[in-house]
Amino acid sequence: MFSRTTKIYELIRKLGVVKHKKRQEFLVNIIEGVIKSRSVLFSEIADKIDKPILTESIERRIQDFFQKVSFDYKHLLKFLLSFVDHDDLTLSIDRTEWDFGELSVNVLCVVVSIGKMGVPIYFEMLDNNSGNSNSENRIDLFKDLIEVVGIERIALLLMDREFIGCNWLSWLKQKGILFCVRVPKHHKITFADGERKTATELLEENDQYPLSLENVCVDRVCLNVKLWYNQQGELFYLIGTIPVRELSKAYKKRWTIEVIFQAFKGRGFNMEESCLRCLKKYKKLFGIVSMAYTLCWATGIQQGKTKPVRTKKHGYPQYSVFRRGLNLVRDFFKGRACKALEEALVNANYRIAKFNFLI
Repeated sequence: MFSRTTKIYELIRKLGVVKHKKRQEFLVNIIEGVIKSRSVLFSEIADKIDKPILTESIERRIQDFFQKVSFDYKHLLKFLLSFVDHDDLTLSIDRTEWDFGELSVNVLCVVVSIGKMGVPIYFEMLDNNSGNSNSENRIDLFKDLIEVVGIERIALLLMDREFIGCNWLSWLKQKGILFCVRVPKHHKITFADGERKTATELLEENDQYPLSLENVCVDRVCLNVKLWYNQQGELFYLIGTIPVRELSKAYKKRWTIEVIFQAFKGRGFNMEESCLRCLKKYKKLFGIVSMAYTLCWATGIQQGKTKPVRTKKHGYPQYSVFRRGLNLVRDFFKGRACKALEEALVNANYRIAKFNFLI
């Protein structure tokens, strides 16, 4: 193991993401290849791995790794979460999907929303021909997540229109997990006197909006509701167990999961280009890309503490936190020192001890 990557290797080894020393070392090599190539194609990854053997031989080793090596995804969750410098977590859940030939790749993913970006921490592949997730899928995912994270650290869960339904929302309330979710317009609102109306009907009856409602029922669950039309005439119908005045502000944070998916796809590592034909291998690949992304994101965050990104004339940053970190880590793997990455790894080890991740 080259000395420059020792700290990454030690973190992977400490948390047991994969077993056996040689496989842990090669996982670091694959992460290096993914970051340097910005690709998930095995040939491109192999070409960027710094080993004194033929690229063809490295590519065969990558194929063998995906065929034979098992991941512990709860331990991977610990690795990813160790880079999050927040005790209370705002989570977002969503799906991303694409097709490769006849194979539908459908990923149900949970991320920690932090500022305008965030960190993916847990995910599952849905074998349902790109269909929506159901309550059972979500509850199973969150049971595993809670086992590692602890329910007391989940401050809020943000969701879009797919993530509704009595069983799911009732389970969240039972567990004491606060949530905010956007709802399709046809879901009726039931008042204490039994009257039922659609969101559209209620807005037509009221001259002023947003319209705020407390302790009403949607999908047989008692919660708060906020309704309004935006400037484009699009209906926003939010429900949740947080105070009604906080619903719209909270929901805006959900966009971070879309930014992460963009970084995984065309604006980052191009996951849609993968030629894998097995969902089990795709899950492993999604995990590796999550590790690569998180190392870059954490490095960009750390660099910004001492050297903020310059704002251009149009008011936007010169580049995103992720892109800045990606450039720094790529240079690091080429042999250039990167203090920000080293500090991010030191902080990750501190959080592992703080939250007893090894228990």
